[in-house]
Amino acid sequence: MLKTASSMKLVRFSHSKKELYGILDGDRVICLPILAVKMKESFPSCLESFILEGSDDASVKGLLQRATREDVKRATFQLSKLKVLAPIEKPPKIVCLGLNYIDHAQEQGRCPPDEPIIFLKPRTTIVGPEENIVKPSFVKQLDYEAELAVVIGREVKNATIKEAESSIFGYTILNDVSARDVQFKDKQWTRGKSFDTFAPMGPCIATANGIEDPTNLTIRTWVNGELRQNSTTSNMVLNVFEIVRSLSDVMTLEPCDIISTGTPAGVGFAIKPKPKFLQEDDLVEIEIEGIGILKNRVVEDSNRGNR
Repeated sequence: MLKTASSMKLVRFSHSKKELYGILDGDRVICLPILAVKMKESFPSCLESFILEGSDDASVKGLLQRATREDVKRATFQLSKLKVLAPIEKPPKIVCLGLNYIDHAQEQGRCPPDEPIIFLKPRTTIVGPEENIVKPSFVKQLDYEAELAVVIGREVKNATIKEAESSIFGYTILNDVSARDVQFKDKQWTRGKSFDTFAPMGPCIATANGIEDPTNLTIRTWVNGELRQNSTTSNMVLNVFEIVRSLSDVMTLEPCDIISTGTPAGVGFAIKPKPKFLQEDDLVEIEIEGIGILKNRVVEDSNRGNR
């Protein structure tokens, strides 16, 4: 029987040059499309289709309950032998919040905003777990931001809090990597946060039913083993449901949209007495309770000089 049935985690991965997805079961992944084929049943072929078609925990549990032990065995892979990918490859949009943690606003000497400060990241910023963050050679102040990311499950506009909550498919981790020298020079955030590879994401999507209280999750960041961020989502100015409700007043939220909900205190540029920016070969590890750990290493792109 599936060990993680009460806290379903969906993983997108590649195997034998094929993109697949499945449910995490300890150190194994049960591939749902392969399982369905062996059972001669119809099932969404990719994780984004799973969300778009309105599938959910019950869909997975029903498939597993109908499967034989042999069916499950033949559709199961060792996690260590798979290349885990970013859970959503092509979200319609990535909406990010700034200054949405009280402690992060305080470390900058700023008052928390009473309405969300938002910006967009292009989907070309997305990379998966264990993939590299590429630091352009002209960027001297590269920084990390650990963030809880919401994955939208159904279209929602002008939502109530209850509708906002029911529109959330699940949660993942996003590192809102930022070139601070570019960001502060521009005096707005888009360019400094939009370089390719500046949105590592993963390692899975924990479905909403499996996260008991997203308003009180531990969130931590380590750089080369040094703990830099250590907070909880209870320090958010607007919690995840308030964020979705507020954003839905501005724009229609669509299935597979990613909403990155802001970062807590401890970012590199705010460390005193001297900022600690990311350098080549640094390892960034972000852990959020109930989801897992996202790991990415920094490499320098020497081919991207000033032009």
